Amino acid sequence: MDKKETPILNDKNLYRMDKTAFSVISLSEKSSDREYWLSKTPQERLAVLELMRQINYGYDPATSRLQRVLEIVEFTPD
Repeated sequence: MDKKETPILNDKNLYRMDKTAFSVISLSEKSSDREYWLSKTPQERLAVLELMRQINYGYDPATSRLQRVLEIVEFTPD
């Protein structure tokens, strides 16, 4: 996957749920989730994992920053 194809994590439209593809099955039925994820590249899987982490923990890299600490020290000549 080159840089043009790399998904942008902040593009929320890229990860919109297709509600027409949504289905409910019982736990006894076999699903094709494993085959689906094995068909994706490692980069695509990591991008989705990062998105799920951001959704779960409420993290937005565009607004999260390190805290700035300012300390004033008076200089005393010896």
